Amino acid sequence: MLNPLMPMIRTEFDLSYTRAGFLMSAFAITSGVSQLPAGWMADRLGPRLMIFIGVSGVALAGVLVGLSPAYSALVAFLVLAALAFGGYHPAASPAISEMVPPSQRGQALGFHMYGGSMAFLLTPLMAAQIALIWGWRGSFITLCLPVIVLGILLYILIGRRNVTRDAAGKSVQDIADTSSVTNWRKLVPFIVLSVSISTMIWSITAYLALFAVDWLGASEVTAARLMAITAATGLLVGPLAGHLTDRFGGIPVLSAVGILAVLFIYLLGLVTDIFSFALVMAAFGIVNYTRMPASEFYIVGNAPAHRRSTILGIYFLAGSEMAGLLTPLVGYLIDTQGFYWTFTYASIALAAVTLICLFFLWSKDGKCSIE
Repeated sequence: MLNPLMPMIRTEFDLSYTRAGFLMSAFAITSGVSQLPAGWMADRLGPRLMIFIGVSGVALAGVLVGLSPAYSALVAFLVLAALAFGGYHPAASPAISEMVPPSQRGQALGFHMYGGSMAFLLTPLMAAQIALIWGWRGSFITLCLPVIVLGILLYILIGRRNVTRDAAGKSVQDIADTSSVTNWRKLVPFIVLSVSISTMIWSITAYLALFAVDWLGASEVTAARLMAITAATGLLVGPLAGHLTDRFGGIPVLSAVGILAVLFIYLLGLVTDIFSFALVMAAFGIVNYTRMPASEFYIVGNAPAHRRSTILGIYFLAGSEMAGLLTPLVGYLIDTQGFYWTFTYASIALAAVTLICLFFLWSKDGKCSIE
């Protein structure tokens, strides 16, 4: 919700691109730091409590964001939201994986992305409409209050499904998965590539509402609504990406995503109207919502059951920290170099990382393991 409403928040607090970047980094960096200990706790306590905190805790902090009296308070409440958010993904992905056979993990994780896409689609649209009446603060408060109740309901439902650990700390799916070896040779470059794609897209997307207002001349409300395009694409892509991952494996899918991400980021710098901007936003949706289930599928498949949440915590930690550190730099480059050169530099940097990672992922006899 922060990104679509950023033009309104910027106006109230008179923020530069750099200061707006630091504001968004407050959430990204803190959520990244919390991912690793949250993943470690999920491996030992089970996913139920961590998912509850990740949903209801974030929503409660979101209400406080809407009540922020000053920029410093806004940063503080975003940090609080990030601390709560850190427990969700390291707990949710293994919980979903444990409910289905390994051959269907990709599809299950893809459908999980479907739910996230729906939220990211509806939230900017609803936030923009509410902001017309009650401003950006009203959007945060109105949309976050029901989510607190949703977190409580999820806690109850997960308990009924018994997605918890037994006395030995293992689930039924864990017992079926006897792997105890972590495939670091492939896992490290895979995580580096996935995190690099996510980081670059996230840090650029953080400024796209401002890009639409300042570069394309869109109104603040229109810019907020345009942010829903990426999520709308995710509604179609998520389940399909999961199916493709089940069929072809994580490495081939992520390889294609990395190449497309480089192309789409460069093309963003050539955008001159709302229509072409909408097309690039849709392309970002294809990239991001294909990357996520493919990455989680591959990590779960190459990590021992008792370490999955911890390794996923490392993965999400790296993504959030890098995005948090890179976002202010992107803002500084926009302030000093403009949008075109910033997007060009970003595409070149991602291209270099992609080529290096693909070399390691495909280096063994010209082939790769596609699990």
